[in-house]
Amino acid sequence: MKKIANGSSLAVIPCFNEEATIGSVVIRAKRHVGKVLVVDDGSSDDTVRVAKEAGAVVVSHKKNMGKSAGIKTGFKYALKNGFDYVVTIDADGQHNPDEIPTVLGDVVDNGHDISIGVRWGDTTEMPRWRKVGKRLLDYMTSFGNGGYVTDSQSGFRAFNKKAVEGITPRMNGDSFSVESEQLVKAHDLDLKVTNTRISCKYKNLDTSTKSPTSHGYSVLKYVIWMVAEKRPLMFIGVPGFIMVVIGLLFGIYTLQYYNQTHVFLVPYAILISIFLIIGALGMFMGLVLGVLPNIIRRSRQELD
Repeated sequence: MKKIANGSSLAVIPCFNEEATIGSVVIRAKRHVGKVLVVDDGSSDDTVRVAKEAGAVVVSHKKNMGKSAGIKTGFKYALKNGFDYVVTIDADGQHNPDEIPTVLGDVVDNGHDISIGVRWGDTTEMPRWRKVGKRLLDYMTSFGNGGYVTDSQSGFRAFNKKAVEGITPRMNGDSFSVESEQLVKAHDLDLKVTNTRISCKYKNLDTSTKSPTSHGYSVLKYVIWMVAEKRPLMFIGVPGFIMVVIGLLFGIYTLQYYNQTHVFLVPYAILISIFLIIGALGMFMGLVLGVLPNIIRRSRQELD
């Protein structure tokens, strides 16, 4: 990696009740960046004390606001203090801070705006069930990212100043959706994103403040909403159209059955009504949400 100016790189470590691991992460991260910032998200243990003793600058939230808020606080700090590069890394010890030069190097040396630390193959201890959940979230994020994402949930990343300036004001997600949101916003901003292989530790690591199931659900929910907001015709209008078609097919079957037996299938009639009503609403909403942004954009251009 090219030698960067002293003090131009910042490691941002968002954390909540990570007193057992934060000290080691800070000490090892300090070897590779100009400054380490720990964003304490309302911890009730000794996280703040341990982080300061390890040599980090600590900014604390008065209450727990979620990882997205922690990252946003770190990005704002970086912009305010003139850092050219930002590395984000988790506080629970799953990432190896000694790999910071590798992740940061793809931004400093190769002209990329963002480098994602990808948990890869034998270098990760990720359980199989976590890999399945990760792959699902990768596919969903890809819909909003405009291309396949290898590891959408990795918190070990490097950003240049251009990426931080562009993404920070656009971050409005909550909790653990921040990684997926960053990638979608990066695509909107036409930022150059690359993947860098990293190792990952999971064995004997149980510091997560949120269960994997809850984490996965919250991310999936936000990603679906974010993608639907970007592509309403595909994710609202098309399913609505499919429901209308299904309702019509059920209707044809019900009429044929009635003509043959003179028995009217009431349950089918109810089901048909549900499919047709919800489907029609979905098609209408998809069309409106798809057209409305263009109308607003044109109106603003005419006013300007």
